[in-house]
Amino acid sequence: MSDSKTLTVLLLGDVCGQPGCRALFMGLGSLVKDFRADLVVVNGENAANGFGLSARLMEQFFTLGVHVITSGNHIWQQEDLLPYLDSESRLLRPANYPPQAPGHGSTVVDCKGHKVAVLNLQGRQQLISIDCPFRIGMDQVQKLKKQTPMILVDFHAENTEEKEALALYLDGKISALVGTHTHVQTADEKILPHKTAYITDLGLCGPSESVIGSDPGISIAKQMTQMPLRSEIADHPPVLQGVCVTIETETGNAVSIKRFTRSFAL
Repeated sequence: MSDSKTLTVLLLGDVCGQPGCRALFMGLGSLVKDFRADLVVVNGENAANGFGLSARLMEQFFTLGVHVITSGNHIWQQEDLLPYLDSESRLLRPANYPPQAPGHGSTVVDCKGHKVAVLNLQGRQQLISIDCPFRIGMDQVQKLKKQTPMILVDFHAENTEEKEALALYLDGKISALVGTHTHVQTADEKILPHKTAYITDLGLCGPSESVIGSDPGISIAKQMTQMPLRSEIADHPPVLQGVCVTIETETGNAVSIKRFTRSFAL
């Protein structure tokens, strides 16, 4: 619950295909109401059938009440979205991609008379080798600090060690660092020693009975045959997963972090 001295933020995990979109359409309003949330940040990079985000879905997310859409390594896969990476300030791609890549990695939004920054970074362990998220992350944070003490980081990464290390590196300089990409919600939500909220992975907004959102039969066949089978989104009842973080507006310190999972019928 927010008051004049705090803001409440919902951060939702990767939206995966039609089940994830349906869950967001059905459940975001009640989540906002239940948590009395002031700001909503959603990772949308798997929303378009598991690979990227379409321009149509982007517009629908914003209409629903999403304030900022973050992403990761799949954000480039829907061509109709590419022009919006430059023109839409509320749509982010990881900041540590080369500067020649379209888009931007951070934004500052107005929320109830306060400015809140959102920064998107991508890991390098078991993903493509791009610029250092530690170096780029600190540089971006120092620039954003000139505008607001409230900074939220979506770190889209595979490796738990990399996520924990970056969170502790930025502890006290940002309000929250949340991991995305692995689609499995972790149970390690905490406030770090210098008042930064942290969770290794927000989880999945998508089908609950799945292999990280994908059809289990195909995923099992891939493991057993080692053939490059294309994953398909599972058609099962979805969940919404993420965290609710409360932040002091004056200091940017995290006051609390609460993990949630909401289930929905098809």
